[in-house]
Amino acid sequence: MAVTQQEIENRLWDAADELRVAMAEAQYSSVVFPLMFWKYLSDTWEHQHQEFLADNEGLDGLSVEEAHEIEYRDYQSFEIPFIHPGTIKECRASWSSILSTITQAGLGQRVRASLQAIETANPDKFSRLFGSMTWTREEVLSGEVLAAVMQAMDRTPKMHEGNMSHDVLGGAYEYLLKRFSDGSGTRAGQFFTPREVVELIVEVLDPKGHESVYDPTCGSGGMLIASANLLKAHGGRGYTLSLYGQEAVSDTAGVARMNLFMHNLTQFKVEVGDTLKDPRFKKPDGSVAQFDVILANPPYGLKWKPWSDDPRALGGVAPQSSADWAFVQHMIASMDPKKGRAGVVLPHGVLFRRGQEAAIRQRVLDDDLLEAVIGLPANLFYSTSIPTCILVFRAPGTKPEERRGGVLFIDASKRFTKAKNRNVLTEADIADVVTAYHSSSDSGGTTDGHGGIAARFVPTTEIAATEYDLNIGRYVKQAAAEQEDLGTLIDAYNIARAGRQKTEQHMLAVLTAAGIEGFDE
Repeated sequence: MAVTQQEIENRLWDAADELRVAMAEAQYSSVVFPLMFWKYLSDTWEHQHQEFLADNEGLDGLSVEEAHEIEYRDYQSFEIPFIHPGTIKECRASWSSILSTITQAGLGQRVRASLQAIETANPDKFSRLFGSMTWTREEVLSGEVLAAVMQAMDRTPKMHEGNMSHDVLGGAYEYLLKRFSDGSGTRAGQFFTPREVVELIVEVLDPKGHESVYDPTCGSGGMLIASANLLKAHGGRGYTLSLYGQEAVSDTAGVARMNLFMHNLTQFKVEVGDTLKDPRFKKPDGSVAQFDVILANPPYGLKWKPWSDDPRALGGVAPQSSADWAFVQHMIASMDPKKGRAGVVLPHGVLFRRGQEAAIRQRVLDDDLLEAVIGLPANLFYSTSIPTCILVFRAPGTKPEERRGGVLFIDASKRFTKAKNRNVLTEADIADVVTAYHSSSDSGGTTDGHGGIAARFVPTTEIAATEYDLNIGRYVKQAAAEQEDLGTLIDAYNIARAGRQKTEQHMLAVLTAAGIEGFDE
């Protein structure tokens, strides 16, 4: 019987919950995701191994080497090797093998040895996949707690394609990502962008079949996966996308790789390193590689070491106090010259801060690279409550004719639904923003247009007159919101006025009773 999404999510959370006695919820992911992926690999390998044995009953005369060649040529797509080969401790580095020794001392060491053996045996697929694995040390996570987590996770149904679709498996992985972020705040939220924000930016950029998609700050890989999912939802083949990501934190890069595999996406490369200091995707001449679609939610206000001589520094160098525009410059440099487009989520400060950032804005606008600014509601993210915006860029000369020589401003700041810990965008909110983006007309800068969303195309000459200030409020107005705010202010004024009059009447009565008169006018 097929495994339901709810069933696997509940079982996996039960396993994660065993960690509550040992560590903060923000650290669960470093343990749960490697174990979950190891079980997935082991279950998949064992399923394929049983199929190989069933199909080859009459091949008893084959040598071990010949049988191994046939199995890995026709059945297996990766290897689960042996650990401690040739010794009394020899066993396969699989989930079931190590689980059978769970009561013996040194469980963490055996788990670590197994994961390292899988990485070593599959360097092209799983190199550095499982991260630092510090949780396998007894002083970090006791063998007793690790055993409890593994036993709880073992109650999850077999994680192979014959028993569980990749949609269910990938959905369960995303469920845990969201659950960890919901419950643990900033630390987990650093590498998790809310799904609806990801969906919006991907809808705007609209990846096509066989295109390349790049996220220079890929976190858990959500934007790359969403690109493939959107293409599939639109009737295309998501697996035809070539996916690329770079992530500064090794363990988080491992989370991204596992996430992609769980979604049955294998055409990807995720590299580890500082994108600004050491971009890992380059052309043979040393310049940064270029892609069809670039999308990112970089760390906001990151202090960094400014470039001294870098060709990416279009219009100047971003200040040391904030690398926001440096990430934008990197993304612009990474756009394919024929059809490259980029979308980035950033705080509103990038729109109007002065100094070096203003000089960069001017160059970007003068080169007609910025296509749209989309204002989002506040409190959408797990790690910050500040309002953010999406900036959309196009390679030089590739803007649609009606968008050339200006910028489309969209204010969607009032379109959200309040949830437990944050605000969320509904499917209707996303659809209306996308409609406003694709529309050839605007709402004249007021909310009378696209479902209460204000939109206006502003010529670059008008923006230049404000010294290249991109503050959304300069160009569009939320008329309905302003009326509501005025009504609220009038109500507050009337209440305060009535209170003041009551206080004055009481004061005058006290003064009159005391024989002091002349204050009643």
